[in-house]
Amino acid sequence: MQFSTNKQKVFFKTFGCRTNVFDTQVMMSNLKDFEVTQDEKQADIVVINSCTVTNSADSTARGYINALNRFEKPPRVVFTGCGVWTKGENLFKEDKVDSLFGHSQKEKINELLQNEERFFNAGDLEHIDDTIVEEFIGKSRAFIKVQEGCDFRCSYCIIPYVRGDARSYSEDKILEQVTTLASNGFGEFILTGTNVGSYGKKQHTYLAKLLKKMSMIKGVRRIRLGSVEPIQIDEEFKEIINEPFMAKHLHIALQHTSKEMLKIMNRRNKVLSDLELFEFLKENGYALGTDFIVGHPGESDELWKEAIENLQRFPLTHVHAFTYSKRDGTPSATMKGEVRGDVAKIRYNELTKIIEEKNHQFRKNNTKPLEVLIESYKNGRYIGLDQHFNQIEVESTVDLIGDWIFIEEYKAEVDKNVARFR
Repeated sequence: MQFSTNKQKVFFKTFGCRTNVFDTQVMMSNLKDFEVTQDEKQADIVVINSCTVTNSADSTARGYINALNRFEKPPRVVFTGCGVWTKGENLFKEDKVDSLFGHSQKEKINELLQNEERFFNAGDLEHIDDTIVEEFIGKSRAFIKVQEGCDFRCSYCIIPYVRGDARSYSEDKILEQVTTLASNGFGEFILTGTNVGSYGKKQHTYLAKLLKKMSMIKGVRRIRLGSVEPIQIDEEFKEIINEPFMAKHLHIALQHTSKEMLKIMNRRNKVLSDLELFEFLKENGYALGTDFIVGHPGESDELWKEAIENLQRFPLTHVHAFTYSKRDGTPSATMKGEVRGDVAKIRYNELTKIIEEKNHQFRKNNTKPLEVLIESYKNGRYIGLDQHFNQIEVESTVDLIGDWIFIEEYKAEVDKNVARFR
């Protein structure tokens, strides 16, 4: 991307998930007549890639917009992302933002920003990007978006209504994307999307087939997946779990471990079959993460007790825990049996403590060498992630940034591993 000093400067503020991170890279790749800046105070234009998964996510974006307007030289504020379909219209009518465009318009960002008049272009919920991202600024690992949207309708979730139904990128486009990034030095790839496990559903293909083809591209060393559903770990997928290109970590969304709560949440997974799957993956050397919502309406003391008893049986090592936050427009938002905030916080802490202990035990019990991609340097130590998605801090006199190293001896501290490398 060639920049000149007279181009307007654009700062991107990204909220939310990895899919939004990729979407921001798509927008950056399509900016031809503007300069990307990492300093929001120097920006002529700030593009906000919003998240709307909870009401608080909307509030965070609104607070950021208010902060921008207090700058000595307030920038032009352009709003995009999932929030377009929930709070975007109000923000536009209230003159909180100067312009607004939806996901399907992001590849047109260069043209849109050249329009200095106010505009509201929400687009549609059927679009699939065509952009090939050539780099990820400031990243050692590359995100690969393989699909968009979701066909599930969990009671607490607004995302299908703001990203549309599940639809997949073409296999050729994904492989071209991976080939381009691999040739630019990326070795680890993280598949992302709204519902990654649904990839290929309407194209008569499947995720395992895509992973095999990705692994044959020169330069691809390790592949990770974003969150998948338990029912999406099918027989074809099980056949590749021990392939060397697979990271020994899977993030499988449970959301809860109470049978009754899963019904209330309109989830498709079942506790007993989930446990059987997790045990199978554990036996094959996998670290296992999950999403878990605490304090959803209907979560009584009895159901929470049941959930914790079941959770203790799961070989989990990581958790992305949420304290339930109401999302207007979802069935959960009008459900009875609300859980008090202080109770939800206690449950959250109980849950995360259990998983932290399980993770520590997993790292202490591991006997295999760690394959680590070093990503950063801080406080005299190099920092990276191993194949189990655990952080390790490494002391070394050699510059290791961007390198792959093998660690055979390390100390498993409570929150991370530490080692020396010579």
